[in-house]
Amino acid sequence: MEPANFSLPQAQPTALAARPAVVNAAYYPTLPSYPPQSSDSPGEEGNLLGYWRLICRHKTAIILTSLAGLLIGFAVGIPMTPVYRVRTSLEILSLNEDFMNQKRTNPVSTADSSYEVSEAETQTKLLKSDALLRRVLIKMDPRAAELAKKPTMATSGWRSWLHLPEPVAIPDRVQLLTGIASTLKIKATVRTRVIEATVESTDPELAAGFANTLAQEFIQKNLEDRFAATRRTSDWLSREIDEAGANLKNSEHALQNYARDAGLIYTDANTNVATEKLRQVQEALSAATTDRIAKQARFQLARNSPPDTIADVLSDAGLKETGAKINDLRRQVAELSTVYNPEFSKVQRAEAELAVLEAAFARSRADILKRIENDFEEASSKEKLLAAAYDAQTREVSGQDEKAIQYNILKREVDSNRQLYDTMLQQTKESSIASALRASSVRVVDPAVVPAAPFSPDFRINSAVGLMVGLMLSLAMVTIRERADRTLQQPGDIKLWTDLAELGSIPSGAFVKKIGGRRLVPDPDVSLGGKEALGLASSGRPQSVELITWQQRPSLAAEAFRSILTSILFVGENGSRPRVLVFTSAHPSDGKTTITSNLAIAAAEIHRKVLVIDADLRKPRIHQIFDVPNDRGLSDLLRQDLLEEDAAGFIQATGIPHLHVLTAGPATNVTAHLLYSARFGPLLAQCKSEYDMILIDTPPMLSMADARVAGRLADAVVLVARSGRTTRDAILAAKERLSEDSIRVLGTVLNGWDPRKTTGGYYGQYGYQSYGKYGRYGKPNAQ
Repeated sequence: MEPANFSLPQAQPTALAARPAVVNAAYYPTLPSYPPQSSDSPGEEGNLLGYWRLICRHKTAIILTSLAGLLIGFAVGIPMTPVYRVRTSLEILSLNEDFMNQKRTNPVSTADSSYEVSEAETQTKLLKSDALLRRVLIKMDPRAAELAKKPTMATSGWRSWLHLPEPVAIPDRVQLLTGIASTLKIKATVRTRVIEATVESTDPELAAGFANTLAQEFIQKNLEDRFAATRRTSDWLSREIDEAGANLKNSEHALQNYARDAGLIYTDANTNVATEKLRQVQEALSAATTDRIAKQARFQLARNSPPDTIADVLSDAGLKETGAKINDLRRQVAELSTVYNPEFSKVQRAEAELAVLEAAFARSRADILKRIENDFEEASSKEKLLAAAYDAQTREVSGQDEKAIQYNILKREVDSNRQLYDTMLQQTKESSIASALRASSVRVVDPAVVPAAPFSPDFRINSAVGLMVGLMLSLAMVTIRERADRTLQQPGDIKLWTDLAELGSIPSGAFVKKIGGRRLVPDPDVSLGGKEALGLASSGRPQSVELITWQQRPSLAAEAFRSILTSILFVGENGSRPRVLVFTSAHPSDGKTTITSNLAIAAAEIHRKVLVIDADLRKPRIHQIFDVPNDRGLSDLLRQDLLEEDAAGFIQATGIPHLHVLTAGPATNVTAHLLYSARFGPLLAQCKSEYDMILIDTPPMLSMADARVAGRLADAVVLVARSGRTTRDAILAAKERLSEDSIRVLGTVLNGWDPRKTTGGYYGQYGYQSYGKYGRYGKPNAQ
C-alpha cells in the first residue's frame, strides 16, 4: 500500500485542487433537467393516462387476480344443482262488449280509462293469485288438496301452547311443485297485450307441465268466472221478469175495471169515445162555419150587384147559350127590319122568338139568384145545428175529465210495467245466448317446452362476473395501495417534496436484468478488472455492487454513478465546488455506503485524488468493500494525539489508482462520541489540503447524530434515499434537521429506482425505453 503524502493543514491547495474541474463531456454527459413527477401530482396521475400506466405497472397482479376471480366464478357453479327455466306467453284479448248486446246484460262495466291502463297489472295479479296456484297444484297432484286441508297450527300438546305448526309429511313431488309455484314470475311486455310467465325448477319436465297447466287453468278459470257471472245475471233476470209480469197483469186489470165502472169507452189505447165525438163535432162545426161565411158573402154580392155581373150568371152555360141565341135573333130582326116593314110575317115571327128567349133568360137568371139565397140559408141552419151539438158534447166531455185523469194514471202504470217487462224479457234472451257462447279473453301464444339446458348455473355469466369482480378488486387494491404508499418512487419526488436538487438516480438491479443489461452482482467467473486488481484474490468473495463502477465499467449502473459525479463536479465555479462531502440517509439500508464507494471510484477514474473516510464507527464497512485491514483507523486518530507523520500511516491505499481510504478503526466504549472530538476538524482540513475530493460515509441521521456532526465540518451533505422504501416524512425530517443545523445540503440521490414503475412523464417513457435501447451496452459483442 502506498501511504498518502500529507502536508500541513495550513498548506495551500494543490494546483489540481485549485483549478476548476474539467470533465470529459462526452464521457460524462450532463443530466437533463426534468420536470418533477410524483405519484400524488394532480397534473399527471389524475388523468386517464396516469391510471393506464398504473395498470401497466401492476398488470401481472391485475391479470392474476382477474384470472383467480374467473376460476372462482367458474368453480362456484360446479357444485350447484342445475336449475331449468321454463317460459310461456299469453295474450290478453279484449272481448267485444257490443256482441249480442252483452254490455246491456252485464251488470259490471270495465270500459273506462283506468281499466285500459291497469289491464296488464290486473292479469299479472290474477296469474299469481293463490286460488289459481292452488288449482294448478291440485290438477298436477291431487295430494296437494289434502295437504291444503290440514291445519298448519297444532291443536294439542306443548306445540299448541307454543303456537308451533304440526310437522306434516309432504311428498317430494308436492314439494317440487310448491317450489315451482314460489318461483313463478309474471312480466307484462310494455306496449303489448302479451304477458310472459316463467318458472324455475330442477325438474325441467315438471316445470314445463306446471307452466302449461297454469295457462290452461287460467283460461278455464276465466271462462268459468265469466259463465258464472252470466248465469247469475240470467237467474236474477228470470226472477225479476216473473215479478214484472205479475205487476203488468195487475195494472191492466185495474185499468179495465176502472174504465168499466166509470163508463169510459176508448176507441184505442189512448182515445175516449166522448172525446173523439167532441173532436168530430168540432171539426164539422168549423167546416160549417167556413161554408156559411163563404155562401153568405156570395149571397150578399149577388143581392147587391146587377144580375149580369154576377159570376154564377156569367159562368152558367145555359144562360150563355140563351144569350147567344138572343143576340142572333136581334141581329136577324135588325136585318129584316131594314128590308121588311114591321108587319111582315118573318119580322113578326123573329120578334116573337126573341121575346120567348128573353123571357126564358130572365127566368133562368132569377133561378140562379134564388139558388144562391137558398144555399146561404142552408149553411146558416147547418152551422146552428152543429153549434148546438158541440155545446151538448162539450158538456158531456167536461163531466168525464176527472175520471180520465185517474184513467191516465192507471194507463201510464200499465205502459211502464209493459215496457219493463219487454226489456227484461229481451235481456233474458240475450243473456242466455251470451252464456252459451263460452269465449275467453286469454290465448296461449307460446306454450312451455322442456328446456334442453339449465339456465343456472351459467358458467359463462359466473366466469364473467368472477372476472369482473377480480378485475375491480385488483384495480381497487392497486389504486389504494398506490395512494396509500408514501414512499419515494421515482426521480422528481424528492424535488417535489423537499425542494432539494437531485444529483441523479441509480437503477435497480432487477430492472437492469430485465432489459438485458449486465448484472449488478455478476457471476464469480466474470472478470472485468475484478478480484486480482483489487487484491481480493485471497478472500475468494464474489464481486459486489459496492464496486460495480470498477468491476463493470461499461454498465448502466456504472454510468449512473458517473452521472451523479458529473452533477457534483458541475456545482460551483473557480474552485468553489464542495470537496468534502458527507453521505448519509434517513434510515439504514438506503445504499449510502454503496453510493459513496462507487462515486469515489468514478472520481478516481478521472484522476482525482480521492479519500474515503468511514465515519460509521458503529457498523463500518469500507474496509470490507476495499479489502483493507481495520486494525486502526479514524477512531484511533480521534482518540489519540498523534503527529502528522504518524497520522499519515492510518490512511491506506486501495487497489484502485488515486483512491485511498481511512477506515473506522476498532470500536470502543466511547466510539459513539469520538466524532465530537476537537481533532476531527483539523483532521479534515489536513486531508482537504492533500486530496481533491473527500467522501465521508456516516450512519443514518434520523437515529444517530454522527452525520450532523460531520456535516458541520464538511462542505456539504448528500442525502441518499431508496426508491420504494424511504418515505416522504423521513426525507423531510432529515432536511429539516440539516436546515436547523445550518448545514448545506448539496443534493439528493435516489437509489434502487425501477423505471418500469414510474407513473409517467419523461421517466416513464424515455427512462424505460431508452434503457432498453442501451440494454446491450457493455456486452462483449456490443459495438
